[in-house]
Amino acid sequence: MYAVAGRVKDEDIALVRDRTSIVEVISETVTLRSAGGGNLKGLCPFHDEKTPSFNVSPARNVYFCHGCGQGGDAIKFLMDAEHLSFIESVERLAGKAGIQLRYDTEPGAPAGPRPQTGQRQRLIAAHAAAVEFYRDQLGSPGARKAREFLAERGFGRDTAERYGCGFAPDSWDSLSKHLRLKGFTAEELTTAGLAKPARSGSLIDRFRRRLLWPIRDLGGDVIGFGARKLFDDDDGPKYLNTPETPIYKKSHVLYGIDHAKREIAKRGRAVIVEGYTDVMACHEAGEPTAVATCGTAFGVDHIQVLRRLLMDSDSFTGEIIYTFDGDAAGQKAALRAFEEDQRFVGRTFIAVSPDNMDPCELRLARGDLAVRDMIAAREPLVDFALRQTISRFDLDTVEGRVEAMRRAAPLVAKIKDREKRPEYARKLAGDLGMDLDPVQRAVNNALRGEQAEPRSTRQQAAADSPQRLVEREALKLALQEPVLAGPMFDAVGPENYGDQVLQTVREAITHAGGAASSTGGVVWIEKVRDACPDMGGQMLVSELAVEPLYVDGQADPYYVQVTLARLQGGALATRIRDLKSKVQRLNPVANKDQYLALAGELFSLEQQARALRDQAAGGL
Repeated sequence: MYAVAGRVKDEDIALVRDRTSIVEVISETVTLRSAGGGNLKGLCPFHDEKTPSFNVSPARNVYFCHGCGQGGDAIKFLMDAEHLSFIESVERLAGKAGIQLRYDTEPGAPAGPRPQTGQRQRLIAAHAAAVEFYRDQLGSPGARKAREFLAERGFGRDTAERYGCGFAPDSWDSLSKHLRLKGFTAEELTTAGLAKPARSGSLIDRFRRRLLWPIRDLGGDVIGFGARKLFDDDDGPKYLNTPETPIYKKSHVLYGIDHAKREIAKRGRAVIVEGYTDVMACHEAGEPTAVATCGTAFGVDHIQVLRRLLMDSDSFTGEIIYTFDGDAAGQKAALRAFEEDQRFVGRTFIAVSPDNMDPCELRLARGDLAVRDMIAAREPLVDFALRQTISRFDLDTVEGRVEAMRRAAPLVAKIKDREKRPEYARKLAGDLGMDLDPVQRAVNNALRGEQAEPRSTRQQAAADSPQRLVEREALKLALQEPVLAGPMFDAVGPENYGDQVLQTVREAITHAGGAASSTGGVVWIEKVRDACPDMGGQMLVSELAVEPLYVDGQADPYYVQVTLARLQGGALATRIRDLKSKVQRLNPVANKDQYLALAGELFSLEQQARALRDQAAGGL
């Protein structure tokens, strides 16, 4: 542990304030624009807002937010924005200004430099030393595989150095020993996520035999690493990231943001890609606004970071462009992104790469221009979401068109720009081959549904056909009570579901391993969601996961048996009805053999239906 430090001399603090430009400090986090009178404004980093109320006065070197009341100088901004202590904030600004701080010590002791810094600065320093160590290792004989990996993706030595790429050697503790010799403690290395305790009580490095990318915050400080597996006998995950630490929060981190922030603000757009090499490829191809998440999905906290850089407000709308592979997984990721679309005031787009190539592969195969062309050919995210939703239905049938309309109308209703909703309703009607009136009614109903109180379970039941209600109930049991319903549910196949979207969810449960394989909970729900091929199915999974069961008290095996029996019975009833119609249209004399075969099949189905009715006695 460190000794308690003395207080920074008042004249040094005054010198730090005098030599620090508050505009430069705040611009690391917030895009500022002219507010008139020599002042600047931007979106407040301390609360969520759509209209800029965060004001900066360069002349007085202070800031104030009229929305939340936060205000102060550059030191106070760092304390609040990055959760630093007063001393840590002063030290960081002093370091950037080249000021050697002096500290008041015990009475009679000479004033001199502070013997140590705060925790954050120590962790930052440890990461800076680790970057140098790993970067040097990239040139070693043992790192040949890492150099080949980069070269095969079109990145030479200069590019690797520009992005700080490194290599973790084939050693259990080489980094730990190196950093310990530089004065870092075992506790610091563990807290930083650079090492972890071994059973013997010593330290082992977090990363070993991997290609590394340093992950930086908005200010350019390295706060963590992303590590890529290179060797087949490495039984770890393909990508391994720094764990959560006092300075590394994966839900707030965007790889490449330090390189991209100024271009994002300048061009008014940000390109979201999926991997470290994709960020490098986009930047090298002439699209320097690309960033990527680090080991987590693009979420609310990432959006807040970009909104402040884009100054995404009612008066200024930037662009968010998602790039995803053209395969099924990439399309699912794009549809998931649509769910967060409303958090941006600006416009959101998707750029799907051709032939299932990511930006790095596209650049390697077709050059820099192909990457820029892919981004230029972006389409509005809502267009993509609508097309993917209706593509799951047979639009040659009345049932398919109506069901597609029901699933797509809520997406139109969610479009934040009200003036665009009528045009998208008209477009949806044209895509479906339907009149505008029923489509517009469906959109209006979706809008009213969002504003009205949620319907009760019985009201929802009345809105559905009896068989559809049973199908929903069976899926709810599989999602909410997989341990109870698993074996019985899995034995009843998707062919028993007449509703196309419900059938899609049933198939997704199979693709997710079956209900019997699950212990339930949010992980199971997400697994089924991810197995759904379209947004309609994904949204329905979320809906069914929280919709109450139609049973008083707890569900039991008997209730599961009754529900599944009714499910099969309803499906059989449909088949029997269709078969009877076919038999009635046959001439029993002219088509004797076919008539007898169908009559026998009909008799068998009616026997099965009778048995299922006996099982289903008791009702929902």
